[in-house]
Amino acid sequence: MTSLDKPTSETDQPHRTDQQDADAKAVTEAALFEAFGGVRGMVETVLPGLLFVTIFTINKDLKASAIAALVVSLALVAVRLIRKDTVKHAFSGVFGVGFGVVFAMMTGNAKDFYLPGMIYTLGLALAYLVTTVAGVPLIGLILGPVFKENLSWRTRNPGRKKAYAKASYAWGLILLAKCAILFPLYWWADTAQLGWVLVALKIPPFLLAVYLTWVFLAKAPPPIDVFAEMEAEEQAEKDRKDRKAVEDSLAPGFAQAEQDLTTGFAGPERDAGPARHRRTD
Repeated sequence: MTSLDKPTSETDQPHRTDQQDADAKAVTEAALFEAFGGVRGMVETVLPGLLFVTIFTINKDLKASAIAALVVSLALVAVRLIRKDTVKHAFSGVFGVGFGVVFAMMTGNAKDFYLPGMIYTLGLALAYLVTTVAGVPLIGLILGPVFKENLSWRTRNPGRKKAYAKASYAWGLILLAKCAILFPLYWWADTAQLGWVLVALKIPPFLLAVYLTWVFLAKAPPPIDVFAEMEAEEQAEKDRKDRKAVEDSLAPGFAQAEQDLTTGFAGPERDAGPARHRRTD
């Protein structure tokens, strides 16, 4: 077992000061914003659906509503590409809107614009719950690379694993509750009613889940920076190789010097022997 795999217990974690707790909360907040896109990511998630339901509510034109939603999604991606920003959140919005447009245009039912997103939400909720029961909370898989800890929390940081489990359960249950509202509306409500409820449920459940994640992780032990550990081990290995190379290059010289010293001490002894015998005679 290498030093990167050695487990640690919660009691091994040093007691943190108030300042360290504040720093941990700030780091957690920044990581969550990075992982989930922050305010801009939320806008990009809400805007296409909001535009679709607004236009459809006004003129009941499925084609115009779908095209408008798709165009604004592509425009958001284009803006990110021009500014060389991260495009994963905008691209996810484009795929969601694209599937929604295809479903709605194929069936001719405007409510089907929302169906792919609803199915995705249900699948994500189940993924959060199933992975947590399996011992690999999905939120840990998502945030591990962001915190530079990868999967070290699974075996080396049990307190952090518990926090990820709590957060994943929170995400799963919140998304299930959202699905419990939306799927009945898909069958019973009209397109406009479903659309406005869905838009209204975009941000609040998301913010609640992010807030609970922040609470759980801010109180958890700090992440183990496995990247820093690997860099330190690589540097230590490089230093060992450099020292060995220097020792190997100096070894012949040391051996020759030792031989010369040995020869120098042995020579006079051999010469002194006969002399002592002559004086004795």
